[in-house]
Amino acid sequence: MSDRSPDKPKVAFYWCASCGGCEEAVVDLAEAILDVVAKVDIVFWPVAMDFKRKDVESMADGSITATFLNGAIRTSEQESMAQLLRSKSQLLVALGACSHLGGIPGLANLFDRASLMQEVYVQPPSTINAEGTLPQTHYQDNGYSVELPVFQETVRPLDQVVDVDYYIPGCPPTPKTFLAAVQILLGSELPVKGTVLAPDCALCDECPRKDTKPEKPVFTEFKRPQQVLVDEQKCLLAQGLLCMGPGTRSGCEALCVRGNMPCSGCYGPTSRVRDQGAKILSCLASLVESKDETEIDRVLSTIPDPVGTFYRYGLPGSLLQRKRPDGVRQAPLPSR
Repeated sequence: MSDRSPDKPKVAFYWCASCGGCEEAVVDLAEAILDVVAKVDIVFWPVAMDFKRKDVESMADGSITATFLNGAIRTSEQESMAQLLRSKSQLLVALGACSHLGGIPGLANLFDRASLMQEVYVQPPSTINAEGTLPQTHYQDNGYSVELPVFQETVRPLDQVVDVDYYIPGCPPTPKTFLAAVQILLGSELPVKGTVLAPDCALCDECPRKDTKPEKPVFTEFKRPQQVLVDEQKCLLAQGLLCMGPGTRSGCEALCVRGNMPCSGCYGPTSRVRDQGAKILSCLASLVESKDETEIDRVLSTIPDPVGTFYRYGLPGSLLQRKRPDGVRQAPLPSR
């Protein structure tokens, strides 16, 4: 940790419902992290240093210059920490796809809480739980009391819980994206509130294969990477692979495509797109070669796991947000 200085910006990091990859993105700055640490005081980072909630509670409101919070909000504890850090921070930054859009944890919104509990604690063949015991928020035994956070019904991105100033996209953000964002936030002039701190153009614009993309690719079926021998030079869409590049923000350096895999959409949409999944679905549907309704249905049926493909990182932040047990879509939750 750097020496405390009243002149240095105070920075905090926190981790909610996510895998920890965003924390790794910070560590992956390698020697560049030394330059960052030299310019700031890290006042809260429990994954790397010994900090407690009471340390944050003792801080004055607004005393933290910027908090980088990664992960979606699933439990009451995560919601409470987000609210606490919001009150203590001048700037709150949603770090990574889970905080930005809901992320992969948000795919749990396809199920209700009760069925998730059954799936995890009762139904697996490796689980012996004949009584069907489930985690309880409050439990007492032999004079002792234990409390667990409330497992909420819906996974939410950060801005559906508290006011968010900026977003850093990615699953995880590349070190280059994170470093550039930090440099912007430490600069003399902040961008407009709500800015996603990454280039505001489609990934196709920085794709190394863009020169091989047909003006209008057409599809007779969609393929998965393991079903074909993928040409390492040719546009993946032109090979019939479901690449999310046309509906995804650039800035990731096209790492998946350079690894010969289609873009999966983790940087989210550009500012001109309200719903990333609807955007890419509309794009692909318009490129189906046939005009016959039956044949169109056949082509679209070759799309594997449509929700997991088009909303892999953004279901909670989309127009759909979640599936209700009664099959009726709930009214969209507002972004704060």
